[in-house]
Amino acid sequence: MSKMRNLVEEKFLEFYESWVIQLELYLHQLLIAHNNNTMSETELRDLISKLTTHHKAYYTAKWAAIGEDVLAFFGSVWLNPLENACFWLTGWKPSMVFRMVDRLRKSRVVLVEAQVKKLEELRVKTKFDEQKIEREMERYQVAMADRKMVELARLGCHVGGESVMVVEAAVRGLSMGLEKMVKAADCVRLKTLKGILDILTPPQCVEFLAAAATFQVQLRRWGNRRHYVTHS
Repeated sequence: MSKMRNLVEEKFLEFYESWVIQLELYLHQLLIAHNNNTMSETELRDLISKLTTHHKAYYTAKWAAIGEDVLAFFGSVWLNPLENACFWLTGWKPSMVFRMVDRLRKSRVVLVEAQVKKLEELRVKTKFDEQKIEREMERYQVAMADRKMVELARLGCHVGGESVMVVEAAVRGLSMGLEKMVKAADCVRLKTLKGILDILTPPQCVEFLAAAATFQVQLRRWGNRRHYVTHS
């Protein structure tokens, strides 16, 4: 039985479904650009700009939504179980994209030495940022368990205004901490994406963005198909 959706979840569900449809349209354009060697560098850069603007629009909408209900992004109703299982702090794990670049290099993308060096430096920086966020998340979880959650447990059997106030304060504290962690993770995602696009040439950016969009679209399709079969 699916859970009842609140207004934030309903609004973001509608936004996300529309966003993914547009991503599929951009993927089609990326594949055409990849297979069409006659496109100019200016045309390729325009297409890359459309994709980066599309991704920024997602984070703009996401940050507005988490300001209202960050808990909605943990076990998101707009994602299928497979998508939720692949996420790291409500989104793709930044270091994952380097494995995607590595696969492209093994297949057809040729990088010069300077690009390889810059990618490795970015990979190390991204991994460091990921680990920093994970450590902060662990400390935050311990602090919450040691303070507010223990207090909630003690008051769990009581009913009254004071108990309700403690619960509300604990939830506010939890939400503020989670919002900080999610935004920090999103910043690493955006910095990593920008860093990779700055290193690659326009044709390489098109191929990378096509691979990333293909993965996201296919993951959604596979997850939806599996979810439909399970519940049919």
